[in-house]
Amino acid sequence: MKRKLLLIKTLSIFLLSNFVVRAQNMIFERIYDETLSQASYIIANENKEAIVIDPKRDIDTYIDFAKQNGLEIKYVTETHIHADFLSGSRELAQVTNAKLLLSAEGGDDWQYSFLHEPLNDLQKIYFGNLEIEVMHTPGHTPESISFLIRNLKNTSEPIKAVTGDFIFVGDVGRPDLLEKTAGKEGSQFVGASQLFESLNKFINLPKNTELWPGHGAGSFCGKSLSTVPQSTLEQEMSSSMAFKYLNDKKAFIEFVLDGQPEPPKYFSTMKEWNKSSRPLLIEIPKLKKLTNTEALKAYENNILIIDTRRKEEVAKEYIPGSLHIENSTSFSTFVGSLVSYNQPILLIASEAEIRDIQRKLIRIGMDNLYGYITEVKNFKNLKSSKIITAEEVLEYKKDKKVQLIDVRTASEYESGHIKGFENMSLNSLDEMSIRIQKDVPVIIHCQSGVRAAMAYSILERLGFTTILNYSGSINDWKAKKLPLVK
Repeated sequence: MKRKLLLIKTLSIFLLSNFVVRAQNMIFERIYDETLSQASYIIANENKEAIVIDPKRDIDTYIDFAKQNGLEIKYVTETHIHADFLSGSRELAQVTNAKLLLSAEGGDDWQYSFLHEPLNDLQKIYFGNLEIEVMHTPGHTPESISFLIRNLKNTSEPIKAVTGDFIFVGDVGRPDLLEKTAGKEGSQFVGASQLFESLNKFINLPKNTELWPGHGAGSFCGKSLSTVPQSTLEQEMSSSMAFKYLNDKKAFIEFVLDGQPEPPKYFSTMKEWNKSSRPLLIEIPKLKKLTNTEALKAYENNILIIDTRRKEEVAKEYIPGSLHIENSTSFSTFVGSLVSYNQPILLIASEAEIRDIQRKLIRIGMDNLYGYITEVKNFKNLKSSKIITAEEVLEYKKDKKVQLIDVRTASEYESGHIKGFENMSLNSLDEMSIRIQKDVPVIIHCQSGVRAAMAYSILERLGFTTILNYSGSINDWKAKKLPLVK
C-alpha cells in the first residue's frame, strides 16, 4: 500500500512538471525549464486567445504549443524584471504581433526603456471569459506584480495567482538581490519591508486561491523552494515559515534576509538587459561545427574553450587552458558565473548535446559562440588531471606546506568541512587564487566532485602546475566516517 501511494504521489508531481488545466472555457499551461528552475505560463480563453507570462528566450516552445492547440497569442507579459534569465517577452511579442504588457510600478529607476503598454496596480484585463487583475506585490523587486486570473464563466473556480518571484511553494522571494547584484546599498531592507506589506495584503485573498510561482527548487531567487509546482494560499499560510512572521515586521526582515544563497555573477547583467533595449534573437542560429584547422586556429587565437564533457572523460585528457564546465541542469548558471559576456566561446560537446547546450546559453544571453568540436584528440600536448583518494589526502595533510582548498559555498563550508581546508567558493576562485602559491601542491574538493573538476581547470588556466583533485569530495569523506569540523 505504501509503495502504491508513493507511486501515485511521484506520478502526480511528474504530471505537474508541465502542468496543463483544460477546465471549462480555459487552458492553463505551465512550462517548466529545469535548467533555470523557471516556470512560465500560457493561459487561453474560450476564443483560443492566449496570454504568455514570463517566457524564456527560446520562444519556439510557446509558438509550437500555440500551433498545436490552435491558439493565437494576443498578449505577452512578465511579473518583474528578471535577474536569473534573459526574458523572451520582446522576441515573442514581435514574432506573434502580440501586445507587450509590462509593469509601470516601482518608480523611475524600475521602468522598462523600450516600447510596451504599461500595467498598474488593480488594472484589469478582460480576456474573453477571463479576467486578469494586476496586483502590485513589491519586495523581491520594486516593480514586481502578480496576476490574479478569474474564470468569469465559472465563478466557483478558485482564483489562480501567477506570483512570479513574490511567493514560491515553501518560500517567498528574496529581497536582497538588488543590493548583492546591482549594488543598490540598503535596498535589501527596503525590499524586505515592502515584501512584508505585500504579503499582508495578499493574505486577504480567498484562502483557496491557487498559487503558481515563477521558480521551483534549484533557483537562487529564494533559500528553501519546494519541488512541488503549485500550492494554495491556505497551504502556504500554514506551512511556509515566512508567513509565521507576518505580525512582526522586524522578525520577518531578519528571517527573510538570513541564509540567502550567494547569487551567480551574471544576475546583474540580466537585470540590466531585461529592462533595456537590446538586439532580439528571433530564432536559434545553427552553431557551426569547426574543422580541425579552424579549431586549432581558434585555440591559437586564445578563444575560450569550454569543455562540457563528463568530468571522468576530461580527467583522462583535456586541452591545456580549457575551462571545464560539465553539461548539467546547472550548466548555464556556472557559465554565467565564470565566463565574461565579451569572451568568444568554442564548445566541446557531443552532437547529441550541442543543441541543448546552445539553448542553455541563449537563455542567459551567452550568444558569443564561435563554434563547436566533438573531440580533443586532434590537439597536441593534452593533459590529464591528478585525482587522489581520501587516504592520499590524509597523507598529504601531514606536509604543512600543502594548500587545502574547499570550493563549496560559504554556507556549505560552515555546515561542516574537512579540518585544515580553507574556503574559496568556485565563483570567487579566480580572484582569490592570488592567495594560493603556485610552487606548492594544492588539494581541491567540493561536495560531489563536479565543482572541484571546474576549479581544477580554473587553476590550470591560471598557471598552477601541482593541482590535486580529491574528486570523491565531502560526500566520500563522510561515507568513510572521517572527521569533520562543524
